[in-house]
Amino acid sequence: MSEITRRTALLSSQDGGRSGIPMPSSAMKKSTQNKRLSVAGPATRGVYPPATLAVPSTNPRQSLYRSQTVNPLLASASKHGRTPLTSSARRGSLWGGGVGVLPQAAIQPLKDSRPLRDRQYQTKMRQDIVSWLQSTEYDISMQTLMNITGKEYRNIFQYLLSMLDPGYPFDPQARFEDEFILALKCIRYPFVGQLDPKWLAAPASMHSWPSLLGVLHWLTVMCKGRLHYMESEHPTLQFSDIIPEEFDDPNHHAALAFDYFAESYEAFFSGSDIFEDQQRKLEERYAKKNERIEADLEEQKAELAKVKAELEKLQSAPAPIDKLLSDNKFLKRDREKFQECIRSWEGRKKTLISHIANLKTDIAQQTSNLEQLKGEQERLSEVVKEQNISPEEVIRMNSEHEQLSRNLEDLKVKISESQKTILSLEVAVANRGAAAEEAVDAYTRLLSNLGLFPPLPPPFQDIDLQVELNTATSQPEHLLKGPDVRQVIRPTLNAIIEGKRSERAIVESERIKVDHELDQLISECENLEDEINETEKKVMVLNEQADDLREVAQREALASNAQITRLERDLVQARTAALSSGTGIKSRLQALQIAYREQLEKVARLRDETVRAIVKNSTEIAMFKEEISQQLKNLRDFTETVP
Repeated sequence: MSEITRRTALLSSQDGGRSGIPMPSSAMKKSTQNKRLSVAGPATRGVYPPATLAVPSTNPRQSLYRSQTVNPLLASASKHGRTPLTSSARRGSLWGGGVGVLPQAAIQPLKDSRPLRDRQYQTKMRQDIVSWLQSTEYDISMQTLMNITGKEYRNIFQYLLSMLDPGYPFDPQARFEDEFILALKCIRYPFVGQLDPKWLAAPASMHSWPSLLGVLHWLTVMCKGRLHYMESEHPTLQFSDIIPEEFDDPNHHAALAFDYFAESYEAFFSGSDIFEDQQRKLEERYAKKNERIEADLEEQKAELAKVKAELEKLQSAPAPIDKLLSDNKFLKRDREKFQECIRSWEGRKKTLISHIANLKTDIAQQTSNLEQLKGEQERLSEVVKEQNISPEEVIRMNSEHEQLSRNLEDLKVKISESQKTILSLEVAVANRGAAAEEAVDAYTRLLSNLGLFPPLPPPFQDIDLQVELNTATSQPEHLLKGPDVRQVIRPTLNAIIEGKRSERAIVESERIKVDHELDQLISECENLEDEINETEKKVMVLNEQADDLREVAQREALASNAQITRLERDLVQARTAALSSGTGIKSRLQALQIAYREQLEKVARLRDETVRAIVKNSTEIAMFKEEISQQLKNLRDFTETVP
């Protein structure tokens, strides 16, 4: 607390004292209209309002400079009028003296609305004053204010005023009565008109003590408000050590500018005229402030470039509706192909279902036949049992049975071999059928890829090149459903191939023709470029000639002007001589006038010839440029019309 309240204005240049001397031109890097004003706010006219908790300053570099601010406590935080002082020098306050310091409106007496003569209010004021002074390490007790002397009142008043304005100049030789009213006027005490300096002789008297106690209480309140303001770290304090890394407050900019000027002044007073360190420090501070903003700016630029690239890509790409229409066309064509395939597979499915039904019918017939044979066998067995057969017949029948058994075994072997052969043949047929189905599917896919599904282009619009494989048929000629391969499909495909070959030959010949025409156009363009280069050279030569003519005309005009001036001078001299020497000089004067007119005519003629030459050359150049532009336009139209 004492470190804040006991600061004075005795600052040296080594301790960072600020100066109000105009800044040297070498230290001014950039002029600005944002001057370092007081933090008290704008100037107003009128009487200072009643005492409030103002926002004073305890900054040792500040003083109660007589600014245009209303609040004297805020005016003490102004940074105008600071000059570095040595430790043995004392800076006087710039309040000024005399009654004329304040305008007439400011010294009009106001009625004090505080209940100064109330005992309880006086006790409260004494408690506030004593507690504040004791908190600032001022040796005082409550009894001192109960019966105060003039010297003690002066010490307390000067102590509080020094806390409020450390730079206020007290004159130890002056009478306190003379300084009392002037000091209160300087700090804009609102009720100074109700005070009488004579009361200071006996301040503890009954009629004077309430008002004088009110002065001390008002100063105490102002000091508290000033301390609160200094501890609030408000931007208007303009302290560079409380500025955040990123800021946008004008007061922060002003604080950095003031520190830069102050350090530049210190270097200037030290004999240096270059302030690179101060400027580098300021630039680093602002660079630190702008780091995140610049990073965000780079990110925004990158995002902008990305969005622009995407926009250019979208603008250069064809319209999405065209792509969608093309995809829709392909999908419709694929749908037709799939529907055709589905129909083909449905037909094959029906064929296989009918074949399976026929096989089931055959199996049922074979099963019924087998049942009949079993019944017949049982019947025959019963018949054999009932018959009476002799041993010879039995032997014969056994021998026949054995022979028949052997024959049956042979037949079974042959049947098994036949079944194996049939199975192998069925496997081969199934493999061949699968291969045939794959070949038919590949053929169908080729037709789909080549766009040979019906309807075909003329003259094959009545031909359907699709085929279906029917593996369930028993006749080989019915394996393929559709037009005949040898008679219809192969000749049609050969005809289509020949047509495509002829079309390719025509397209190739057209391409060769277009390449030839393009080569001719390129050669013509090269010839035109050569002609344009030659013409440009001619234009440059004509321009140089026009410049030479213009320079010659200017030189001749200058010479003519000089000669005209000389002739005018001679004419004046001739007139003067004629007036002095008589009529004998008139003939010479006329000759000079004639020569003058001839020179004027010569100058006018040369000027006209120069102007005509320039106009002619300019017209020829313009016509040539128009002709070249027309030729280039025709060439561009021709190249655009060529497919």
